[in-house]
Amino acid sequence: MSEAQIPLADRLGYSFRNPALLALALIHRSALARAGDNNEKLEFLGDAVLDLAISDLLMERFAKADEGELSKRRAALVNARVLAAKAAAIELGSELRLGKGEEKSGGRKKPSILAAAYEAIIGAVYLDGGFAAARELIGRHFHAELCMDTRDSPIDHKSRLQEITQRLFRETPAYGLVKASGPDHDRAFVVELRVAGQLYGRGEGKSKKEAEQQAALRALAEIETRANVSR
Repeated sequence: MSEAQIPLADRLGYSFRNPALLALALIHRSALARAGDNNEKLEFLGDAVLDLAISDLLMERFAKADEGELSKRRAALVNARVLAAKAAAIELGSELRLGKGEEKSGGRKKPSILAAAYEAIIGAVYLDGGFAAARELIGRHFHAELCMDTRDSPIDHKSRLQEITQRLFRETPAYGLVKASGPDHDRAFVVELRVAGQLYGRGEGKSKKEAEQQAALRALAEIETRANVSR
């Protein structure tokens, strides 16, 4: 079974008691939904929950850091680029309900739409299971980043993954270009990542480097999942 065939709740790592909340989190306003029938309110809520959870996790992880340092670390984690990457890691774009215009313009891959949908998912988890459930999920999704120094440099999933695979498997990740398509001004790349010949992730991006970062992010999540299952 491919990752795309795995239900979204499983990829997310959370089982909803009220599946209607998850369904609502996937409705973009372009889908001709009335106010209240799209994911904007959940996005608003999820944004606040995410800020609080990341702040709490950072204070726990960096107990001696001052307010300024914690603010820098949070800003490096809670931004549209990182949230869009989190959404891509669980293939959230394929599940969204979009209007025809957004569908035709590539809305399923737009960072702004993906980041907003990820926040809506967090809001849905909060309403369904409370803050503890949302914090636990966010902690898992951001585990790799919380273990890195993200204050002054962009998050480098490839470097983090290489450290982990060398420690766990004594192997370095191998990236292979699967597909390159589109005109020169709007290229799309698909990359597969293997460790010791085993597939651990696939990523997409506007450049080969971006696709490799996405593949590394998914591989980090996969390794974390397998480690939890084996415990």
